[in-house]
Amino acid sequence: MSKKQQQIATDKINTDGGGQIYQLANLDDKELVRWVKEYGVSIGKSKDTRVAMLAALEPYATGILDPNRPAHNLPLEKPKFTLSDIRNAIPKHCFERNLFTSLTHLASDIALVAATFYVGYNYLSGNSFPLWVNVLLWPAYWYLQGAFLTGIWVLAHECGHQGFSPYESVNNFIGTILHSLLLVPYHSWRITHGKHHSNTGSSTNDEVFCPSTRSQMGEAITDSPLVNAFYIVVMLTIGWMPGYLVFNATGPAKYKGKNANHFSPSAVMFTTEQYWQIVQSDIAFLMAFALLCFCVYTFGFSLVAAHYLVPYMITNYHLVLITFLQHTDVYMPHFDDSEWSWLRGALCTVDRSFGSFLDHCFHHIADTHVCHHVFSKIPFYHAAEATEAIKGVVGDYYLQDGTPIALALWRAFSNCKYIDDHEGIVFYKNK
Repeated sequence: MSKKQQQIATDKINTDGGGQIYQLANLDDKELVRWVKEYGVSIGKSKDTRVAMLAALEPYATGILDPNRPAHNLPLEKPKFTLSDIRNAIPKHCFERNLFTSLTHLASDIALVAATFYVGYNYLSGNSFPLWVNVLLWPAYWYLQGAFLTGIWVLAHECGHQGFSPYESVNNFIGTILHSLLLVPYHSWRITHGKHHSNTGSSTNDEVFCPSTRSQMGEAITDSPLVNAFYIVVMLTIGWMPGYLVFNATGPAKYKGKNANHFSPSAVMFTTEQYWQIVQSDIAFLMAFALLCFCVYTFGFSLVAAHYLVPYMITNYHLVLITFLQHTDVYMPHFDDSEWSWLRGALCTVDRSFGSFLDHCFHHIADTHVCHHVFSKIPFYHAAEATEAIKGVVGDYYLQDGTPIALALWRAFSNCKYIDDHEGIVFYKNK
């Protein structure tokens, strides 16, 4: 018997009379030791250390073996650098917010949306092409318009972080208009999104895509590809609206059974001082919704659906996809209260590129996200330069993932099912 065959034979254990071969059986001991350290797992006192390592790593095995994943996890040691160290590495001009520059980008986005609508309304709705051409062009039109609207969504996001300009009242005024036209209650989102930035990486207090524990999942865990695909579609279509905004889907368990509706001024996420800001957002939302109803009444549902509702769904799809992949993957841990710190949590995210075209449309919200979580007021047009500046300081705490987006989505969704109930530092498991 060869050495490799002996190793695989050693890796086989009997369970209920059957045999099991661990997925990491072909890794040598040195690699197993590395991954045990990367995931911080305990192997206890075992006569067969190798089998103990394989058993402990089995819930993470699919993610470990993915050839596209980053070479290492987020380090488990507490950072030795400080927030000031990171700040000092960034050129001072990167922190400067310019209203005119931001308005220029907003005007450009609005012009793109208007031009795309003009082409769609006059040529696609006007039946200028044969049917088979329209069948091909409509999806392209919807996706393109949805991408441009996502850019406007991101600029409203900049307003929420006060990164659009140095003027809070201007930021909130523009943010309210932009988000309302995209059927988002601006202040409600701004407040809970701020809580997300204040609690990123916390296993109990993060506001969105907060991990479920093993006990909370019960028997709901499945590795069926069809079931996973179904729930991915659900997440990307209704996960934002009404899923998260109305029903607190993917929100923290501490809100379960409580009023966590973003449209409710008395929701558990808001203080009494914020009551009238929520009311203001609701009024702006209702005005935008009334405008939508007027357009349906005037132009017909099919026309409004073709030129607004479907692109709006594409925008929501991009929003959920970007947010999910920013904070969910096999190499990102979560921390309980004893391990969590703001800086540790802020670094618990990853930069991903959606391709140069979409990165530009999205104002680089996805490929400069690590820097954004550390300094959320840095305007997006300085974020790329700031990102390069911080890499030398944070080192391995900077995560960048080049996995194609579709593959990254499948890996994250199929492998990141739950975290253990025990305290400390935890990674997602799938079994």
